[in-house]
Amino acid sequence: MDTTDLEILKILQKKARIPNVEVARTIGMAPSAILERIKKLEARGVIQGYEVRLNPEMFHCDMTSFIHVQVSAPCRVRETGKQLSVIEQVQEVHYLAGEDTLMVKVKTADNKELAQIIQEKIAALEAVVNTRTTIALSTFKESAKIRLPDQI
Repeated sequence: MDTTDLEILKILQKKARIPNVEVARTIGMAPSAILERIKKLEARGVIQGYEVRLNPEMFHCDMTSFIHVQVSAPCRVRETGKQLSVIEQVQEVHYLAGEDTLMVKVKTADNKELAQIIQEKIAALEAVVNTRTTIALSTFKESAKIRLPDQI
């Protein structure tokens, strides 16, 4: 990876659907060279995918909650994390240092749906000992972007 790849990544993080021609014009390279670099970045796993960000309010699932999960034993963390990851409303699953083992971010329509997920899908998992839920009142920033260095 070189500084040109970093420039491409910075552009794609801002606007993933930007045509290669525009990227090429911005960087001063041929569109075919840009496409080749992007394909290499994808093949190496630097670019893991492209997602559409939808407005949750339009689909009545704009309630964000963080469910802190305690798992019965360290050897059960990976298995439990994978089980939580397949729940449709789950957006993120994080392994934590501290009192709780996992933190799960979910988007739901309302308290009723949240309670159903906690009771029927999360607390029902064999290794889950306890859960504690925090509901976000509002979200000021939500992004998957990462800070990229200026140079490699």
